[in-house]
Amino acid sequence: MTTLIYILVFLASCFAFYLSGELIVKSLIKIAKFLGWKEFVVSFLVMALVGSLPNLFVGISSALHNVPQLSFGDVIGGNVVDMTLAIALAAFFAKGGIPAKSKTVHSTLIFTVIAAILPILLVWDNNLSRIDGVIMISFFFVYVAWLFSKKERFTKTCEDDATPTKSFKASFSGIFKIILSLVIFAIASEGIVRSAKYFAETFNWPIVLIGLFIVGLGNCAPEIFFAISSAKKKMEWMILGDLMGTIVAPATLVLGIVALINPIYISDFSPFGVARIFLFIAIIFFFFFIKNDSQITKKEAIFLLFIYIAFILTEVFIRI
Repeated sequence: MTTLIYILVFLASCFAFYLSGELIVKSLIKIAKFLGWKEFVVSFLVMALVGSLPNLFVGISSALHNVPQLSFGDVIGGNVVDMTLAIALAAFFAKGGIPAKSKTVHSTLIFTVIAAILPILLVWDNNLSRIDGVIMISFFFVYVAWLFSKKERFTKTCEDDATPTKSFKASFSGIFKIILSLVIFAIASEGIVRSAKYFAETFNWPIVLIGLFIVGLGNCAPEIFFAISSAKKKMEWMILGDLMGTIVAPATLVLGIVALINPIYISDFSPFGVARIFLFIAIIFFFFFIKNDSQITKKEAIFLLFIYIAFILTEVFIRI
């Protein structure tokens, strides 16, 4: 009975993350339209920051509960999801695939690859120390400074036909909904960490594996929603840059903050064996597809989806 309760708590927390992420996305678009923000600013706030909120709240909660390894698994697993499943789903909804001709996207690709690999390199000594945390946070702010220096990303004002007419009332309502969503994030993250600890202790699963296999997928709901939504609204040019942002932010800013609060010590790397392999495979093909023809086609999306399915099946096969 107790196990069932924790399963329900975990599922409810993941669902709360999804609903809160969707609510924040819609609220930010309302505020952006009222203030006349540029699409780049909106997409950056939504993906690099808002899309990382589930990771951040889970990371802080796990650090305070003395299981920061859960956050590490969450981020690594989330990166695999973003580079495969999230992009594949967005490409399926986008007519003609996802364009990647922007010079900023190609340049950001380098930052994305480095950020995705950085935690793996820094934890090679089985420990993400506070110094490592400072290095990762510094990398994030270097990325932000570079990103905001690209003036070509500030040329288009945010417009959305589905958004209500500009009004102070609508924007104020959006602010209230964002605050409410942050409260829900905090409560849901507590539910996820507590249930993850229970699963680890009851079934003798490594806490890192739960982060990789389960929490990582659940926390990717906001960026998957935003990617699909952007594809449906024919705003495909935003998708790749935004997903890159949500890969960079958790792998640098979030893990950096967690390491500052509670250094992450990984005593057993075996749960990461499969994840590291598939992360590198995802990075290689993600990089190749963008550099090769400057777009992610539906055929390439199917291939990325197969990489994710292979990752899941391999993890399950090893644990049986």
